[in-house]
Amino acid sequence: MKKLVLAIAFIGLGSFAMAQDVPQYRKINREEMKQKMQQREQERMAEMQKELNLNQSQIAQIKDLHEKRRSEMKHNFEKSKEQRQAKMEAMKAKRKQMDNDMKKILSPEQYDKWQAGRKAKMEERRAMLKEKGVKGDRKMRHGLKPATQSQIN
Repeated sequence: MKKLVLAIAFIGLGSFAMAQDVPQYRKINREEMKQKMQQREQERMAEMQKELNLNQSQIAQIKDLHEKRRSEMKHNFEKSKEQRQAKMEAMKAKRKQMDNDMKKILSPEQYDKWQAGRKAKMEERRAMLKEKGVKGDRKMRHGLKPATQSQIN
């Protein structure tokens, strides 16, 4: 019985981790974001040049440094993306194995009831997350107010 409860809890947590619901305000066009980021970078460089009285050589070196850092961050992100995908695939395989094991243990009626309960709990969690706001929103975790649409634009 303990194993069954533990298995159901594991599946529930796995399902919870896989549920993703992207809020509307995060769906911003990539090109618009790139343009805004470039504009902000230019503004910061102009500000630095003014505040620190930088010459053209220093500006070029700083731009090169920023580009190097950006490419390193992109490389690290891609590397971790592969690791995340591998972990997700492993979780899916474990979940499928668990499902197959439960199918062997339970009668067809019990299995159908168990599946329905799992789906209901997952929908309940999704609704709760939607009600709270953003799933995994860092600002919410750190006690900050979430950004409004006008703040993003």
